[in-house]
Amino acid sequence: MSESNASILALVESPVQLLNVLEWAHAEAVAQAEWPLLGAVPAQPTRGGRRVPPLEGLRIVVLPPVDPMSRGQLRRMAALARDEGHQVRWQEARGGRLAPFRAVGAMARDMRRADRIVVGDPFSRFVQLLLTLVRAPELVVVDDGTATMEFAGQIARGERLVRWHRVGSQGLPGKVRELAYAPVSSTARRRFTPARTGRRVEVFSSMPVTVPEGVELRVNEFAWTRSAFGPPRLTQGTDLVGTSLVETGVVEPGRYVAAVRSLAAAYGATRYFAHRRESPEKLRTLSEATGLEIVRPDLPLELIARRGPIGRTIVSFPSTVVHTLPYALRGTGVTVAVCDVDPAWLTGGASPRARSFLAGVTDTARDVRRLAASAAS
Repeated sequence: MSESNASILALVESPVQLLNVLEWAHAEAVAQAEWPLLGAVPAQPTRGGRRVPPLEGLRIVVLPPVDPMSRGQLRRMAALARDEGHQVRWQEARGGRLAPFRAVGAMARDMRRADRIVVGDPFSRFVQLLLTLVRAPELVVVDDGTATMEFAGQIARGERLVRWHRVGSQGLPGKVRELAYAPVSSTARRRFTPARTGRRVEVFSSMPVTVPEGVELRVNEFAWTRSAFGPPRLTQGTDLVGTSLVETGVVEPGRYVAAVRSLAAAYGATRYFAHRRESPEKLRTLSEATGLEIVRPDLPLELIARRGPIGRTIVSFPSTVVHTLPYALRGTGVTVAVCDVDPAWLTGGASPRARSFLAGVTDTARDVRRLAASAAS
């Protein structure tokens, strides 16, 4: 079957994953149309000029989480994808004991028949379960943030797929569940190992990853985002970007609030762009302690920043945006700065990998200004 009429099924569970599927589809369409310069091609009909047609054969399945912020952003991203001419299907897979089984039953035929599978979160247990049905000769992994860095490393080392901030199941019931699920996780890992399956595996990423032999790497430079939105109007101030390090149990809440307060005072920040997983209670505490305007974006920050208005300086702790925003805001004059996380801020329950992983996110960021943790002390 030729690429032009191949069946491509993309599985996304977060707004960022859906954004990166749109970026991958744009890059694929450009390559198939043999456009000479990927970054120079205007992609959208709303901006005039030449348009890259939507990637033929692509169907996007949205598997939404249960939290309202993520679902709201996903619905807006799904609308953008439909505006681009893509087929988007909303498939509930959570929210009840039988929901995952119904979703697997509804998707089984498409999973088996697809020629290419695109996934945004190879760590997702539901996605791993679906991968046991895959017969496709090609697999593509698009970014789900900095988790892609850990995924690439684990695949290269032949390790089981475990999120960097997880410390393992506690108690006998959790260990039993892990043991029962191990065959599914092992099958998923083999799917991403070309030498063992003969499949073509591609990683499409804006992260500084090193892929194992046999896996293809393509850099995501956010060409679709840059062609579709902006350039933004810049304000004179500084904007802070929030993270979910407290919610994932990595950083102490009090330390985080104190660090944000110090950064806001040091750099004259007025706005705080909240991560979609940050809790309302924590955001209220931040607002009262810092006086910052709390902004809850309705789209991934790369699109919000590109549309503007946005500060001339954006400050973040180690997170995905210190790698993606320099691409999305290329040529706009915006400075992206990353503040280290002091090891003293980590919780007692933080995983052994937390310290080195966060340091790696900072150390490998390109085209950013680095701030020592003392700047937030």
